[in-house]
Amino acid sequence: MAGAWHHEGAVSAEAGRAIAVSAAVLQGPVPYDGSFSPGVHGKSFYQKNAPRPTPDFVNTIDHEGVCYIDLDSLPTPLWLGNLSTLEFHPSFETIGGEEPAEWVFDIDPGREEEPRLMEAAALLGETLESMGIRSVPKTSGATGVQIVIPIHPGYTFGQLRRLGEFIAAYLSEKHPRLFTIERLVNDRHGLIYLDYVQHAAGKSLSAPYTPRGRPEATVSTPLTWEEVRQGADPKAFTLLTIEERLARVGDLLAQTGKQSLDDMLEFIKTWEAKGSNR
Repeated sequence: MAGAWHHEGAVSAEAGRAIAVSAAVLQGPVPYDGSFSPGVHGKSFYQKNAPRPTPDFVNTIDHEGVCYIDLDSLPTPLWLGNLSTLEFHPSFETIGGEEPAEWVFDIDPGREEEPRLMEAAALLGETLESMGIRSVPKTSGATGVQIVIPIHPGYTFGQLRRLGEFIAAYLSEKHPRLFTIERLVNDRHGLIYLDYVQHAAGKSLSAPYTPRGRPEATVSTPLTWEEVRQGADPKAFTLLTIEERLARVGDLLAQTGKQSLDDMLEFIKTWEAKGSNR
């Protein structure tokens, strides 16, 4: 791990602390271990299956032909860090179940610098709030922003996809010069992609508090909505700042309670029924 990041003195001790933070919030199978060697400028690859051999303290879960790693204790991510794993991308399912652990939108600007990124995130957050849905924005640690909605267990990926499609279509129609739901990059024409499709069984996104294999040593960081409205810079949240931030604001995701989506699902059902009768 030493020398993995070189930006502004981000050294192995800081990396170790960030990975320890990741261990505290990741509770599920990790389908991708982003490994970068010899450092962020070296050749990188993503790996689903647990590296072999694994120490006795590393627990794994076999699911659909893949041997996932369970980050259930601090030594496990530290061991992965020693193998030059810089990123953690957990699956959306929980261990031993097929239900989503949360609901997530991915706001993808499609380019490295997008001055409208936080504006787009704020509009999605305001839309969810108007529907009575609490959410937490987080930087991806790369170019995008994700909106995480803590939910009660019992929902399916199909149900959440219906809700996501409805909200994404609404925003892309209301703000056609800002949002798109076109999946192909060449069809987006410079618009910000509001991705509700990525939230599906077997898929993943960067975990909260995971470091990223980027020169700036950025960390995927939950934000307050006030920070979003003030135009927070994703590059400001790094291995060198995350420990102080957690001490100051705590884990914003853990502070947001799980919620029911029954009312929204019933609304969508009624709306779709009315549409079919037109």
